[in-house]
Amino acid sequence: MLHDQLPPSPWVRRFAPLLPAGGEVLDLACGGGRHARLLAALGHRVEAVDRDSAALAALAGVAGVCVRVADLEHGAWPYAGCRFAGIVVTNYLHRPLLPLIEGALAEPAVLIYETFMQGNERFGRPSNPDFLLRSQELLQLAQAAGLRVVAYEEGEVAAPKAAVVQRLCAVRGELPPRL
Repeated sequence: MLHDQLPPSPWVRRFAPLLPAGGEVLDLACGGGRHARLLAALGHRVEAVDRDSAALAALAGVAGVCVRVADLEHGAWPYAGCRFAGIVVTNYLHRPLLPLIEGALAEPAVLIYETFMQGNERFGRPSNPDFLLRSQELLQLAQAAGLRVVAYEEGEVAAPKAAVVQRLCAVRGELPPRL
């Protein structure tokens, strides 16, 4: 099964209901858009960005999804001055973007982040330390940015494949209560 044919991450599915209703959500390094589809189905306007135009083509015609081809690691940050009600990042880490991601959160907003961490090298890729979070790295970054951490986990998972991951859901500002 190809990575982008996987169903949405249970972590993203769990915390997506916290996203401000009707707010625009950025799906960063979205690949084929499994989370962009989920978020659009939940009624959000979604900006889906990736450097792989072929992967983004799978999102053509999906209602509520706007795609952008951009090389986030070598090009200019395409969201200067933009603010999003939510940002979702999975299976992607480029540390220079972390302050830009935090800066692109509106108020109120939700950050949902899930990616690999140190220890994953024993299961295969990614194994390069540049692409593996250090223990509690996301937690420390969120706290330093003044975000309120709703949930945080790190450790080994068995599905969708054996890996060592770090997961965070954090909020900027006060979200309206949900009924």
